[in-house]
Amino acid sequence: MKIIIAGAGEVGSHLAKMLSNEYHDLTIIDNEESRLNRVAESSDVITVFGSPTSIKTLAYAGAAKADLFIAVSPSQEQDVNIISALLAKKMGSAKVTARINNDEYLQNENKLLFTEMGIDLLFYPEKIASHEITDLLKQTGTSEFMDFSGGKLQLIVFRLDDGAPLIDKTLADYTSEGELEYRAVAISREGQTIIPRSSTRFKMHDLVFVISKRSGVQEVMSYSGKNNIDVKRLMIVGGGRIGEMVAKKLEGSIDYIKLIEKRRERCDVLNERLSKTLVINGDARNTDLLIEEDVNDFDAFVAVTSSSETNILSCVMAKKMGVAKTIAEVENIDYIKLAEGMGVDAVINKKLITASRIFRFTLSNKVQSIKCLNGSDAEILEFIVNPNSVITKDKVRNIGFPKDAIIGGVIRGNNSFIALGDSEIKPYDRVVVFALPSALKKVNKFFA
Repeated sequence: MKIIIAGAGEVGSHLAKMLSNEYHDLTIIDNEESRLNRVAESSDVITVFGSPTSIKTLAYAGAAKADLFIAVSPSQEQDVNIISALLAKKMGSAKVTARINNDEYLQNENKLLFTEMGIDLLFYPEKIASHEITDLLKQTGTSEFMDFSGGKLQLIVFRLDDGAPLIDKTLADYTSEGELEYRAVAISREGQTIIPRSSTRFKMHDLVFVISKRSGVQEVMSYSGKNNIDVKRLMIVGGGRIGEMVAKKLEGSIDYIKLIEKRRERCDVLNERLSKTLVINGDARNTDLLIEEDVNDFDAFVAVTSSSETNILSCVMAKKMGVAKTIAEVENIDYIKLAEGMGVDAVINKKLITASRIFRFTLSNKVQSIKCLNGSDAEILEFIVNPNSVITKDKVRNIGFPKDAIIGGVIRGNNSFIALGDSEIKPYDRVVVFALPSALKKVNKFFA
């Protein structure tokens, strides 16, 4: 697939690195040579120096023959992304997608305008991050969460801390006769992702990925040793777009929200936009401030400043002061494992969120959703089964499904079930698959 990325900032660079591993014909455009040089050092890409809105530059990059054009210049350059995507589409790019920072564009009646102009997908990383945070605050026992088809199947991710009942047990110990309610599909251990077998033994500090039916969630959480907390009091550090969106979305469902922001002028804006949130002007790196604001009285603590270091350290401080659930936005991918190792309960990363949305365009058009996972180099995908696809030809155990991938569960109409070797996949089923990067192309062929 020929892919052009317009914008070699953090998001564009991460996408280039990820997509170059898939052996695509990849070109990246930017008007800063230093950024292009950094991308070229880490990814197998062709670099083009120039403006993404220049017709001459787009033509030189091959927009007329591109299968996918991705406009991801930094968020403050939203107009550049929209213009370059529209130009690429008119020049011949098959699919185009653009990063935005305006919630108005995502309203249903407005999205149609962009679709009619030719943009296939608009994505707003900060808004998607805010949704992930609010989901995690509803499922506080997990470090990552995703549901499929309105919750008929759910992905639950949790770390095994001291005292978790699952430690030193195997999958076979928890497999009962009859229909399964849940299935562990992966374990992340010391930087390695393992597809577990029945004899695989769980260890302390494992990050466990489970696909569960709604009826099995409570039992799964009991094995993790973690309980869901009913969040009534929430403290947010960082009053940028994400912090504002989280507060606004939860004002109707959480009793008390306190938001700390160190920029005085931004506090004034937030006070005008948030009706039920107490906005405090201060620096959350100051431990004394957290003590003064009674952080120990809060059920959950969310840190979403522009500094990953501040977010991690303030979460660690909040945890030590007794907060049950901490969530940090960590933009430096190298810091994710560090944050988890320091006790942060959940990590949000906009690059991975963005990659998930865009990566779907490089796979079969039967991919309904995809999520790049924080604690692993793997992806979780939801496919809609094509009537003529290989996956429908025999029982799961007989089709030669890749060993570095696993079918977690199946949604059929209003019902769902956990997939086993004897399971048969039927046309139009929705199938949830956990796959390592090495298996993605092979898995895609089973559904294409």
